[in-house]
Amino acid sequence: MRSMWKGSVSFGLVSIPIQLYAATENKNVSLRQVHETDGGRIQYKRFCTIDGEEVPYAEIAKGYELPDGEMVVLTDEDMSELPLASSRAIDVLEFVPLESIDPIHFDKTYYLEPQKNAVKPYVVLRDALQKASHVAIAKVAIRQRETLAILRVHSDVLMMTTMLWPDEVRVPDFGFLHDDPPQVRPQELTMAGSLIDSLSEPVFEHEKYTDSYREALEAMIEAKAAGNETTKPKAVGAKADVVDLMEALQASVSEAKKSRKPSTAKKATAAKKPASGKRTPKSA
Repeated sequence: MRSMWKGSVSFGLVSIPIQLYAATENKNVSLRQVHETDGGRIQYKRFCTIDGEEVPYAEIAKGYELPDGEMVVLTDEDMSELPLASSRAIDVLEFVPLESIDPIHFDKTYYLEPQKNAVKPYVVLRDALQKASHVAIAKVAIRQRETLAILRVHSDVLMMTTMLWPDEVRVPDFGFLHDDPPQVRPQELTMAGSLIDSLSEPVFEHEKYTDSYREALEAMIEAKAAGNETTKPKAVGAKADVVDLMEALQASVSEAKKSRKPSTAKKATAAKKPASGKRTPKSA
């Protein structure tokens, strides 16, 4: 794993220097958009809708569109002036039971690794959290965005899960919630309860579930590759430039040959003319 962020866990007067790692990874099969007929990759260009010119990354800023269509442009300098007190610190605010947090608020999860000189305070915080059966509520800023987070212990490692702000969780507002609820018979509840009991397990075993779609897609790709059902796109980039250069050189040679024929004929004619045709210097 590669560290993506360095900072410290701060609670009370204790500061624990740590490094942050993504705890999860996307296992989806990476597919490219290609031209179906020849397998060539589809590329997209960043261009300005006003002048139609392609825009390099160095000239791209952030913008907020107002209701009337006007755009507020925010440069990197503007963004750097925003107050982010937690830009390099995971600031612990309080400790609460994990059961008191609805999982709908969870976002992304990261592992925290202590730096060499911070192993002892790291272990102290880890063991204290385990003993208290609590998680820490903290504030942190990652990629110029401040967010809430929880610190908890997983496999003897401190783990941080970022959380959504309260106003980022949508309130369900469906029509059936405002209607009178349907009458449910006791027998129906009993049958539903029996179904739940028949499918219940004492613990959740994540390993027994697999991504059957990804497995089938990988098998299809392997079968096509083994059966030579692949498309090799024509060379692009530097090789294409070489082909264009060769064509340009051949065209240049042809033009040079055409332009040399008249001059050669003129030289032959000039050679046949008598010497009197030559200019002689004037006598003094």
